[in-house]
Amino acid sequence: MARFLIRRLLHSVPVVVVSSFLVFAMVAASGDPLAELRGRPGVSDATVALRSEQLELHKPVHERYLGWAGSAVRGDLGTSVGGEPVAPMVLRHLGVTLRMVLLAVVVGIAGALVVGVGTALRPRSVLDRAGSVLSMVLLATPVFWLAGLLKDVGIRFNELVGRTVVFTAGERSPATGASVASVVADRLGHLVLPTLTLALVAMAGWSRFQRAATIEVLNAPYVQSARARGLPERRVVGVHALRNALIPLTAVVATDFAAILGGAVLVEVVFAWQGMGRLLLDAVARSDVHVATGWLLVTASVVVVLNLLADLVYAALDPRIRNP
Repeated sequence: MARFLIRRLLHSVPVVVVSSFLVFAMVAASGDPLAELRGRPGVSDATVALRSEQLELHKPVHERYLGWAGSAVRGDLGTSVGGEPVAPMVLRHLGVTLRMVLLAVVVGIAGALVVGVGTALRPRSVLDRAGSVLSMVLLATPVFWLAGLLKDVGIRFNELVGRTVVFTAGERSPATGASVASVVADRLGHLVLPTLTLALVAMAGWSRFQRAATIEVLNAPYVQSARARGLPERRVVGVHALRNALIPLTAVVATDFAAILGGAVLVEVVFAWQGMGRLLLDAVARSDVHVATGWLLVTASVVVVLNLLADLVYAALDPRIRNP
């Protein structure tokens, strides 16, 4: 198992290095990070020159990247254009985004299992056709449009009941009660609509994979043999079929996690969350290479770690892949 994980990790390192350099170079070439500072009244040329020296803007891009990468290995992601350390800034915003993304993955997986297995047990039924149509509609719906639609539904629902049940802006209220229960309730109220947006889009594709895998496994000889021995259908599906049917879903969830993070960027804009999405957009707008590259490094590391966890689950479900 250790060799299996090391092999997966070694495959991921070159991807992170190459992608971080590309982001660093593209953001560096996108504009002048000191343009905002130059436009401020009362800012002297000496101040601009000093800040330029601190950001090493006089050096070629590859030298700047190597210097940044050397510091990043030690946990220092540099400073932003505004002079704030990047590492704590990125981690602070990452916590906000992961709160939404991880819950969306859990809800999406649960929904995919219910819909996928349920429709597989009744192929070509009304339930199956309805699930197929709903999945196709959700897959064809842009994330930002679905987020806007759910936001409008949330506003109308709050107006209907006469109080705020689900929040439509921000990741938390400016002021909440001191009790843990009030803080948790506030966070959950802000999580409902953004999480539902990401979960619905993810569930649409995952449920189709789960349906196809379940149908294939249910027609396998060992499952037919279990049925022939008179085992209850619940045991046949839950014990003999579901474990193998989960293997494709595990792989798809791991592969799609990066896409979910990308969708979270748009969802955060719609719901005015101060998470990784807002941080990235602000960094690109200001040509802040340290923030943008730090953003990529941290999110790529999260994706790598979660893919390794998915590989562990995958290997537990199918031990044959540990030694391909």
